[in-house]
Amino acid sequence: MSIKNCVSLDEVREEIDKLDEKIVELIAKRSHYVRQAAKFKHSIEKIKEESRLDDIMSRVRQKAIQENISPNMLEDIYRLMIEEMVETEVAEFQNRNSL
Repeated sequence: MSIKNCVSLDEVREEIDKLDEKIVELIAKRSHYVRQAAKFKHSIEKIKEESRLDDIMSRVRQKAIQENISPNMLEDIYRLMIEEMVETEVAEFQNRNSL
């Protein structure tokens, strides 16, 4: 990962704003894939599969350590994001099965 060496606070903020846009785009993309996943699952239990959550958290924590950022912070962010996305996936699953 290369980090630009900024020469002013305005430049730092500009770089942060660019990253925020990319982060939002990536979260949106992830959310669309989560909605697609509902098509391939046959029960709400499968949507809320703990082993999958454990795998994700393990990978996220490992990547945080590699990137020298707090694994606890990343796990908290991911847990919140996944919690919300699971609810979206459950709604997709229920809508599909109510037709």
